[in-house]
Amino acid sequence: MKKIHIFLLCALWSAVACTEMDIPPKNIITDNDLLSNESGMEIYMARMYSYMPLEDFKYMGEWGFNFSSWLGATGIEGTGEALNRDGICKTFTGENTPYWGMAFTLLRDANHLIEALPEYQGSFAEPTYNHYLGEAYFVRATVFYAMAKRFGGVPLVTKVIEYPAKKEALEVPRASEEETWNQILADYDKAAELLMKTSPKRGYANKYVALTYKSEAMLYAGCVAKYNQTFTDRLTGFGQKTGVRVIGFAEDSWEAASKKYFAEAYKAARTVMTEGGYSLYKKKWAADNREAQYQNMVDMFSDLTSPENIYVREYIYPTVTHGYDAYSCPYVFRTVLAGGTCPTLDFVELFEGFPRYPDGTIKVTTGSSNTEGVYELYDTPLKFFENAEPRLRAYVIFPGDVFRNKEIEIRAGVYTGNEPISPLFSDYSYAAAETRYQLLDAYTKKNQTLYLDPNPSEQTIVTLPDATTMTAGGANGPWFNNGEGAMTGFYGRKWLHPNPPVDPGEGKSAQPFILMRYADVLLNAAEAAVELALAGEASPTGDDMLQVATDAIKAIQERAGVTQPTATLAGDEASRNIVRKERRKELAFEHKTKWDLRRWRVQHEDGRDYFWGEYKDKTTFGSSSSYRFRGLYPFYSVQSGKYFFDARFQWVALKTFGYNTVDYYFSIPGNEVTKSEYIDQQPNR
Repeated sequence: MKKIHIFLLCALWSAVACTEMDIPPKNIITDNDLLSNESGMEIYMARMYSYMPLEDFKYMGEWGFNFSSWLGATGIEGTGEALNRDGICKTFTGENTPYWGMAFTLLRDANHLIEALPEYQGSFAEPTYNHYLGEAYFVRATVFYAMAKRFGGVPLVTKVIEYPAKKEALEVPRASEEETWNQILADYDKAAELLMKTSPKRGYANKYVALTYKSEAMLYAGCVAKYNQTFTDRLTGFGQKTGVRVIGFAEDSWEAASKKYFAEAYKAARTVMTEGGYSLYKKKWAADNREAQYQNMVDMFSDLTSPENIYVREYIYPTVTHGYDAYSCPYVFRTVLAGGTCPTLDFVELFEGFPRYPDGTIKVTTGSSNTEGVYELYDTPLKFFENAEPRLRAYVIFPGDVFRNKEIEIRAGVYTGNEPISPLFSDYSYAAAETRYQLLDAYTKKNQTLYLDPNPSEQTIVTLPDATTMTAGGANGPWFNNGEGAMTGFYGRKWLHPNPPVDPGEGKSAQPFILMRYADVLLNAAEAAVELALAGEASPTGDDMLQVATDAIKAIQERAGVTQPTATLAGDEASRNIVRKERRKELAFEHKTKWDLRRWRVQHEDGRDYFWGEYKDKTTFGSSSSYRFRGLYPFYSVQSGKYFFDARFQWVALKTFGYNTVDYYFSIPGNEVTKSEYIDQQPNR
C-alpha cells in the first residue's frame, strides 16, 4: 500500500509539473501585458523614446548616439559656429558610434507595435489607439531619416523579421536613396494622420511634431536631389553587390524629386503655421528695447511654457541630467572643464551692429583692412558690442558682459607700448595663420611691449601707471597653453543655465533642450518657398509663398532685434542665401547647421564660397580641402587704459578642418559590409 501511495503521489506531481510547463514564465513580459493597457503602453513608449536618434545635450558629432553628455558642446563639428579645446573638435565626416545597429533594434520595436497593436484595438478608445499607432510610424520615420542623412539609401525594414529564418529573409539590401526618402515621407504622413493634435503625455509626439520633422526631412531630401547635381560628375553611385543607386538620384528623376520634396516640406510647414497654434516667443520682448529683446531670447531656451516649443527633451535633477554646463561654462565657473563651446568671429560676423571693412569683415583698425591704419580704442571691451544684434548677445558671451551676476573678464594680453598702435601682424592671411602672438618680437624681444599668459596657473603680472596690477590674460584668458579659456575671445551663452540651482558639476544640469520650435517651421517654409520659386513652381497650397517666406524671415528678425530687416524675397539665389544666412544665425548651436551644410553641399572646397549662407571668398579662411576659423581678441593698452581688438585666426589649441565630397555620405560600418551578401559600401569608398 505504501508503494502504491508513493506511485500515485509521483504521478500526481508529474502531472502538475507538466501542466505548469504550459504556463508563461512569470519573468517574461508579453504583448498582452504591454499592449492591452495604458500602463503597459507607457512602458513600451518609454523604451522606444529612450533610443530615439534625437540630437540634444547627450549627442555630439564625434561620439554619435552613445547617450552621454561627456565633454558636452555644440557647434564644434567644423561648422564655423564654435571651437572646442579638445580633439573632438573636427569636421563632421563620421561618428564613433555609427547609427546602424541600434537603428534596426528601434525599427523592430516600431514595426512590432504596428503589427501587434491591432490585436488589442478594443482595449483603447479610438483616438488613443490611433495615436499609439501614429507614434510607431513617427519613430520609424525618424529612424529612417537619421539613417538617410548619414548613409543615403538604407535597408527599408518595414516589418518584423522573425528569428530564426532563412538567410535571404534575414538580409534586406539597401534601397535606393530616392526610395528611402519616399518611405520617410510616407511614414511621416501616416504619423501625422494618426497622431493627436496635442501630445497625450509630456514627451510624446503629436500631429504637428510629425509635420515639423517631415518639413525638415523633405528639405533635406529636396536639397540632396538638387545639389548633388552641382558636382562635375554628379554625386551619385551604385552598390557593387546589388547594382542599386544607393546614393544620389537618377539623371531623369532628380529634378521632379526635388520639386516634390520641396513642395511636401512647404505644405507640412504651412499646416503647422496655420493650424498648430504656435508662435514666436516674445514674453519679454519690447519694440526698440534692446535689453528686453536680448533677455527675451535668453529666457526662451529654458521656458517650458513657451508657445514656440514644438518638441522638447526635458531633464529633471537629480535623476535625469546632463553635463553641458560642466564643460562649456566660462573658466571662472569651472567645475570639471571649461570653454567647450567658444563661438568664432566668423559666426559673430553674420550678425549686424558692427563696423565693417569693404570686404564685409569686422573692422578693428582705422584703415580699410586689418593690416592698415591703427587700432581703434574702446573704454571697455563691451563698448565694441554696444550695437550688436540682441540675438547675438543672447547666444554669445561678449568680453566684459555679465553672466551669472559676474563680469566675464576676457583678455588676450596687455600692451605697454606707445599709442597709436599699429596692427600686431603684417600678414593676417590663411597662409600666416600659425604665426601666433607668442612668436611676435613684441613678446619675445628684450624691449618687450606685449604680455601674454601661458595658462591660468602661470600668469604674468603687469604693473600699471597708477601702481595697481593686472594679469596679462585676465580671469578667462585666452591663455596660449590652455584651451579652457575663451579661445576665440568669446564663450557660448546659449543653453548655459543662467542661474543653476546647484553647482553646475558633471552630470548636474537639468535645463531642457528644444529639439523643434516654431522658428524651425518658419525657416523651413521660407527655404522651401524660395527653392520652389527658383524651380519655377507655383505654391502647392495656393498662397503667395514668397510673401509667406518674407513674412516668416521678417518675424524672426524682428524678434531678434534686427534693425535692417530683409526686403521682399524672390525666386533667386540671393533670396535663397538670405534665408540660409538667417537659418545659420537663428538655429546656431542646435545641431542643425552641420546637417544644413551637408544638404546644401557647400562644405567641400569648390562649394565653400557659400559656406556661410552668403558669398564669402573661400580663400580667406581656407586652402585646398583645409580651412580654419577666426577669433576676436581684446588687448588692454596701458598708456590710455583702453582696449583694442585684433581679428585673426584662432591661436589657442589650433584647429584645422578638412572636407571632401565623399564626406557628404558616411561610410557604412565595415563589419556590416563584410558579413553581408547584400549590404553595399558607399561608392568610391
